[in-house]
Amino acid sequence: MIRISTIFIAICMVLVAASLGLVLYSVAGISGTESAIVALTALTFLILYNAVSMRLRDRSDVGGQIADLSRGTADLARQVAEFGRRLAAIEGRIASSNSTNSDRIQSVVGEINELGGLVKQLATTVSAHEDMLAGAAPAPSPAAAVTRPELEAPIDLIAAVEERPVAPPLPAAPQRPIVPSRSAPAVQTQGANPAQTANGRGQTQMLATLRNAVDENRIDIFLQPMVTLPQRKVRFYEAVTRVRDERDQLIAAEEFISIAEASGLIGRIDNMVMLRCVQVLRRLMVRNKDVGVFCNVAASTLGNSTTFGQCLDFLEANRALAPSLVLEFKQSTFRNLGPVETENLAALAQRGFRFSIDHVTDLRIEPRELADRGVRFIKVPANLLLDPRQASTSDIHPSDLSDLLGRFGIDLIAERIEGERAVVDLLDYDVRFGQGFLFAPPRPLRPEGASATGGASPNQAQDIQGSNGSASPSPGAASSAPPAQRITGNAALARRI
Repeated sequence: MIRISTIFIAICMVLVAASLGLVLYSVAGISGTESAIVALTALTFLILYNAVSMRLRDRSDVGGQIADLSRGTADLARQVAEFGRRLAAIEGRIASSNSTNSDRIQSVVGEINELGGLVKQLATTVSAHEDMLAGAAPAPSPAAAVTRPELEAPIDLIAAVEERPVAPPLPAAPQRPIVPSRSAPAVQTQGANPAQTANGRGQTQMLATLRNAVDENRIDIFLQPMVTLPQRKVRFYEAVTRVRDERDQLIAAEEFISIAEASGLIGRIDNMVMLRCVQVLRRLMVRNKDVGVFCNVAASTLGNSTTFGQCLDFLEANRALAPSLVLEFKQSTFRNLGPVETENLAALAQRGFRFSIDHVTDLRIEPRELADRGVRFIKVPANLLLDPRQASTSDIHPSDLSDLLGRFGIDLIAERIEGERAVVDLLDYDVRFGQGFLFAPPRPLRPEGASATGGASPNQAQDIQGSNGSASPSPGAASSAPPAQRITGNAALARRI
């Protein structure tokens, strides 16, 4: 847009040129044509003069702007150079810090590797001493296995939550006539022979005994710890179900589980066991929030809508314990899931409960599918992991199974560990958790624990302590009972042995 000053200057130049031509025509007597030519010449000269003067003025302005721009560019260049220097200094510090941290990490890794080597050497030495003791020790008698003090000692939950390490067997211990890896608790001794456990009773008598036990609340749970490897600190507990008959003899789950499923009693048993597990877990978490309890659930309970609805309501009420309560199913249950079982399993997973798989018979495992269904633990027998034939029959080598499951958030637990040599081999397989009689057998709870059988009479306690549930008390034994305070402390314990 043309400025007003430029228009005014142009008008002035036209007036000056016209005035000059008029003066020449009127005063000097020059003709009109010549006067017009002189006026146009004067106008052209004025226009050229104005253009040159404006160009010079603009050039000076542009020069000043260019000088300012040059100074700004120089300042910007100096700032960029300063930023580059600071960035180089920061990069040097970061590189120096990374180098220092890398050196520290390398030193720590070296120390950890040395400690791992020392632990393996210690485990190898203990295993060799154990083998020597096993070869020199006499064969244990059945009576000694039944009355073993280790099995009679109940679990003290207040002490258990401290997570003290399970110490390995001492090689020079004088009171170790038998090897724990070859021994079994009284319950398993009974479970090895169904006729002894059932006392010669048929399925009808066993069903009646089981029904009476459920009605009279004679369902007990034993706790077996799961420890970390190689530290052997207690991390979880598995609740093992036991049924007591009219004479307070213990019946293992292997003896009654099939009959309970066929008769429909397994749902009531699972409900009772689930209640005990929640009570135990609440008591454990008072002192330690990291402890967990594994609770076994039968396949028929998962598929029965009525029974499962009761379990789901109970678990919904205790949803706060979901991170610490692990529901355990058999491998065959997961492989034969129907639509109802799948839907019920998804309902449990939506409420935050985690699952575990036990009774694993082969290593054909799909970790992605199991992780999607909420499985976070898989318990594999130690002899199955260490079986060299599994490398050819499964899709993955057993030594790589722990890493494969870990990529999907599943922990591998080696169960039924019975010897130190197995522990040494499992450490090479990077197994983080272990369970078995080498660490601790299943033990009953103390009477102040979450058991509904703490009210046993002194006579019953004395009877079971003296005969392990296989004989009746004598009058003399009843009359020579210890003081009432001591009897009360052992009553519930005796009824679980």
